Amino acid sequence: MKILLLEDDFAYKESISEYLQSLGYDVDTASNGLEACDKIALNVYHLFIFDIKVPEISGHEVMKYVKSLNITTPIMIMTSLIDIDDMAIGYELGCNEYLKKPFELAEMKFRVAELMRKYYSVGDKSIVFIDKIYEFNTASKDIKFKDKTINLTTGEMEILEYLLLRKGSFVGIDEIISEVGNLGTNSVDIRMHIMKIRQKTSKNFIISKRGLGYKINA
Repeated sequence: MKILLLEDDFAYKESISEYLQSLGYDVDTASNGLEACDKIALNVYHLFIFDIKVPEISGHEVMKYVKSLNITTPIMIMTSLIDIDDMAIGYELGCNEYLKKPFELAEMKFRVAELMRKYYSVGDKSIVFIDKIYEFNTASKDIKFKDKTINLTTGEMEILEYLLLRKGSFVGIDEIISEVGNLGTNSVDIRMHIMKIRQKTSKNFIISKRGLGYKINA
């Protein structure tokens, strides 16, 4: 699970980042609001942790930017601000959790874990992450990027599911033709399906290697 941490205090940023990484989270950091917005535009995160009083633009402005992109990622605010008006602004902008500085790292651990459980049902093995930024639900057969569903045809979905069964290994075209439904009987048909999957996702979604076939990293 990937977290973006916005914090301008170096010591706070380093200690929180290192602690969250020790718990198994993938952590990106930003020292100011503009840097955070740039990273949000380019990456998919499962949790935002924002300080409010940061350089360039405030954490509140970053929250507005998140909402303008229709991103539903949960947001935790950590701040020394205790004024009720500041708290009200945070919740009105979509804050899901409020952590007052100073705090114990153990408190952050439990609050982060609860948000992950609530919003992602962590431990649900039906969720598979592909290329680190795509989420595939093996139960509902939905694939999403930034909470937006990607529509695949039946043939494209069958190839995706088979590559996931063989995840981490290259699969030859002959094997795909033999094992996966009615996809066509020649390599041109398979390549066309894979090309369309890449067009709907990214060129690195399915990796190819001459002589070995195709592989998906999940």
